[in-house]
Amino acid sequence: MIRVARPDDAAAIHAIYAPSVTGGVATFETALPGVPAMADRIAARLAHYPWLVWEHDGEILAYAYASRFRERAAYDWIAETSIYVRADAQRAGLARRLYGVLLEVMRLQGINQAVGVITLPGEPSVRLHETMGFTPAGVWRQSGYKLGRWWDVGVWQKTLQQPAEPPAPVVPFGNLRDSAQLARWLEC
Repeated sequence: MIRVARPDDAAAIHAIYAPSVTGGVATFETALPGVPAMADRIAARLAHYPWLVWEHDGEILAYAYASRFRERAAYDWIAETSIYVRADAQRAGLARRLYGVLLEVMRLQGINQAVGVITLPGEPSVRLHETMGFTPAGVWRQSGYKLGRWWDVGVWQKTLQQPAEPPAPVVPFGNLRDSAQLARWLEC
């Protein structure tokens, strides 16, 4: 099932995230945040943006979330997305389904654009984003140093809906959590 993450999911989420921190480049974070810090991240983010998990037989297999793109108010209608899938659950199609629900929830909030930031070459992430309708929007050359080398970062962008003139305020996820619109997208 796909459901909203809870702070008590932090240990499972941390376990999925840890290999990307310690031995991968899907994130440029270089020190494990710890389970309490992950619980704090989940709780803080849920006030404004969705954080969803894919749960099967009581185990979290994947998670996806949106976050603020930039601090300026002019960027309120664009959000960065992230998705992580447990190693033994990859290539089973859950990333596409979970990411699709995340993008739909963002649209319900009034977010117009989603941005995926991918460490290159990142073929599986590039493939996922392009399958989901994202298009390349640019490359930041040699922008991150991790695991003894410099990495390029690609940016992929997806229009979720056409912007309104003037735009309505984005609905904070905390205000949308109990809505019937959200419930129809979640498999809980």
